[in-house]
Formats: sequence, structure tokens, C-alpha cells
Amino acid sequence: MTTTTTTRFVSVVGGAVLGLTAFSASAATEMPPLPEVKGEKVEADGNFKIKFSIGTTESGAQYRGLEYFEKIVEQRSDGNIQVELFPGAQLGDDRQATSALQSGTLEMTMPSTSPLVNMFPEFAVFDLPFLFPQPEMADAVLDGEIGQQMLEDASSQGLVAIGWGENGYRQLTNSQHPVEEPADLDGLKIRTMENDLHLDIWRTLGANPTPMSFAELFTALEQGVVDGQENPWITIESSKFNEVQDYATETNHVYTPFITLVSARFWDRLPEDYQQLLRDAATEMGDYQRHVSRTLNDQIKQDLKDSGMQITELTPEQVKVFQDKLEPVYEDWRDQIGGELIDDIRAQVEQAQE
Repeated sequence: MTTTTTTRFVSVVGGAVLGLTAFSASAATEMPPLPEVKGEKVEADGNFKIKFSIGTTESGAQYRGLEYFEKIVEQRSDGNIQVELFPGAQLGDDRQATSALQSGTLEMTMPSTSPLVNMFPEFAVFDLPFLFPQPEMADAVLDGEIGQQMLEDASSQGLVAIGWGENGYRQLTNSQHPVEEPADLDGLKIRTMENDLHLDIWRTLGANPTPMSFAELFTALEQGVVDGQENPWITIESSKFNEVQDYATETNHVYTPFITLVSARFWDRLPEDYQQLLRDAATEMGDYQRHVSRTLNDQIKQDLKDSGMQITELTPEQVKVFQDKLEPVYEDWRDQIGGELIDDIRAQVEQAQE
């Protein structure tokens, strides 16, 4: 994380740290108080309403980030911009919400990058397995020149991209047996996002990947349509997947960002000062939301254990077996994603490790 980003990050979340560190095992998802809003009132002409849709539920870190965004925008616009939040895919899944932005029927959404790969092929870089060994390395890329250029590139096709958040490291759950090595995945039906690279990963590992909408996932797990799925711990807990999945493996196989998108049709109607307000609020929301996500992560994993889920924590040697098995995926996707982008990210990750 750059010095500037670190300073901003500390100032945004400092007021919430005490509340975050005081969580008990019985209240892992009790969210901390929202930080105070910083910055002066922004004066501009017009009154505006923002419908902000996400696929995850109200009990997740992403929704908590949206609550902070709402607070910033409404206070700093002196109420001239009103934000209404729609969690739980009420207005459609990530792809449907993004399409609604393009048509101008929805103002904002914050999807994972993975469902957008068909629109922006370079986003597939975030689906490469084991790209970021630590979350701070993802911060360095997303908050630096590479991430900012990707936001600019994504500001097209009826969208304006204004910030990053964290979906986090994806973990594997299933209803059949513990998974400690690739051979344990043979024949397991694993739900994936509708993303060709993710399908390639699970096929390479020997599983039977089954793409479907997140909104359909719980029912599919409950009915045995699929054996397992992969998502961050916080999503597993907030979506209650542990009620229909007995086994989990902490794989950390893919780090997935959220990207904050605005409808270009709505954006073009905003005065420039309000456009900048949304950019600033998106940055502060992203920093705070990542902090909440990471603070809750370990506690939620422990709560899942306490609920009866059997969690396998892989040794470095076991992780290496998965990495080696997946090496062909990098070669298969190098030309489609862009070898230069992959090399630049790997170089920045190596630099962050030093």
C-alpha cells in the first residue's frame, strides 16, 4: 500500500478500530460504528437519487461499506443526493445490475470483477490462481498505477468505474468429504461463477464445475444440485452456506476485488463537483470495506468451526501441490489476458514481498 493510501486508510477507519477489535465469538458479524464523515459540504445544483444494488446480503462487509458510502454522500451533499441500498440481488445479479447501469435504469452497483470478464478481458487477471499471496499485495496493485488504469479502461460501454473494494480470498466448501489435495476433487460438482477461467481452474483440478447465478446457489446446495462452491469466508457465513455444507478448505486460491460502477447516463447528468464527491466516497468506502472484511475474516472462520463445519487448513507444501497442478492455466490464458499485464502485476507483487 502506498504512503498516501495508507494515510487515507488510517484516517478513514481509525474511528472504527476499537469497535472492530472488540468483537466476541458470539457476535462476529456485529458491524462496527461507521466512521465519521470527513470533508466539507459540496455545493452543486440539482437533486439526485441513487439506487445502489449489490448481490451480497445485508450481513456482509460489502453492505457495511455501502452504508458508509451512503452516509458520506448524503451528508456531504447536504441531502441533495439520496442513496437507496438494494442488497441480496433484489434488482438482479452482478451481470443484470451492470446491464441495468448501461441502460440507465439503475445508477450504481459493485460487482465482483469475475462476471465482467466478457466485457473487460483484462479483468480475468484477478481470476488467476494464487496471484496475490497476501491481501496487501492486492492493495498495492489496485491502489497503484495498474489499478487506476484499469478503472479508466472500464469507464466505457455505458459505465464509469470509480473505485475498488474487496470480495476477498475464495475458499472451497462441499457436502461430501474433506479436500486436502487435488485428487479429492475428482468428480465433485462445484458451483462457479459464469467465468471461463474459473471453469478452467476447476476442470484442471479434476472437479466438475457448474456455473450458476449466486442468487440460485443456496437452493442448489440444499437440494444437492451441486456438491460445493467457493467464496470468501464472510460470504459463506452471511449466506449461511454452512447450513448445507459440512466441509471447507482454506485454499485462498483466488483473490477477487469488487469494482464500484456508475451508470454513464446518470454520471453525465451530475455536476462535476458531485462526480468528484462520488469518486471520493467510493475510495473511502473501499478502504473501510476492505478493513471490515479482513478484520472479520478470521473470526468468521472460527465461528464456522464452532457451528460444526470441518475446516481443513492447508500447509505450504499442500498449497504448492495445487499451484503446480494449476500452472497450465497461466499459459492457457496468457494471450487472452495480456502477458504484459500479468508480468507487471507479478513484478509489483514481488516488489511488495521484499
